Amino acid sequence: MRNFSCSRCGNRVYFKNVTCLRCGHALGFDVRRLSVVALEPVDYPWGGEGPHFREIGASDAEPVRYCANYDFGVCNWVVPAGTEPPDCLACAMNRTVPDPTEAENRIAWRDLERAKKRLVYSLLRFGLPLDATAWGKGPMMFDFVRNATTGHLDGVITIDVTEADAVERERQRQALEEPYRSLLGHLRHEAGHFYWMGLVEAHGRLDAFRAVFGDERQDYGAALARHHSHGPPADWQELCVSAYASAHPWEDWAETFAHYLHMVDSLDTAEAVGMEPRAFRLSLGAIWPSFSYDIYREVAFDALMERWIPLTTAMNSMSRSMGHNDFYPFVIPAPAYAKLELVHRLIREHVAANTGSFWRIPTFG
Repeated sequence: MRNFSCSRCGNRVYFKNVTCLRCGHALGFDVRRLSVVALEPVDYPWGGEGPHFREIGASDAEPVRYCANYDFGVCNWVVPAGTEPPDCLACAMNRTVPDPTEAENRIAWRDLERAKKRLVYSLLRFGLPLDATAWGKGPMMFDFVRNATTGHLDGVITIDVTEADAVERERQRQALEEPYRSLLGHLRHEAGHFYWMGLVEAHGRLDAFRAVFGDERQDYGAALARHHSHGPPADWQELCVSAYASAHPWEDWAETFAHYLHMVDSLDTAEAVGMEPRAFRLSLGAIWPSFSYDIYREVAFDALMERWIPLTTAMNSMSRSMGHNDFYPFVIPAPAYAKLELVHRLIREHVAANTGSFWRIPTFG
């Protein structure tokens, strides 16, 4: 994720912040600019739910107010004053949320929203649509439900609220022998199912998909039952990014899509904070270029991988130095490399076809 700074004092601020710790001004995330901005109160003569704000240093900017879910402590996004509905773009995607009158539910919802908003931020940076109506499906929606089955169906992503409990999540991770399990990982995986409908199915890319992922027409229910009963095949590490990816081509796509988002977001953050691990066999200089560019708009997949490998090697070494598990507990075999490359290519082909130029930054709102 990019760095953000307070537009009042220049202090570094973060995606989830609501107050600058240096100057004390209110902060909010403006989705139209994909940026955190410092806010000052203003009068809004047309009334409506307030309070109202304007970005500091932008006297001609449109007044804004916080999303309706700000009052529950789960959202720091702002919306134009006087607009309806009162929810921000990301919160408007919620179909079901935990009862916020219970403190335990508010904490879980807060953690779910933070992960979901990071997902939405990445999707907007890519320029991917959040509505599958053009594909004969509905908009991406979220059900955060306790004791539910996490999954995706026709655009609705369901996440079991208990996944927001770190203790329960770790128990599940160990029970399922997973090296990695997180809320953001779940959301990225289920978003992968959502985008399969458009990037693959609706755009006639089934042959390309089957060439690297396999035939998705095999019985899905039977494949999952077999996986849960007998585990992954012995050679899964030679073919997939994770054991669960070996269950069925749809799960392979979703796991690979999530993995690709892990890579891009991590590389974006690494560039923003100035981390420059050197590439293998590169004795002079760093692999990072001397100029900055938008990693979400980088065309060459090989360039991403050349940056990803030394970064994960360095981060794993740092984690071990602190006595923690590996930051990146994965190995990418050649077949999985080809799958990641297809995800990369299909995202960029879709964006290029729908913006006229891949390098054109999309606008929102």
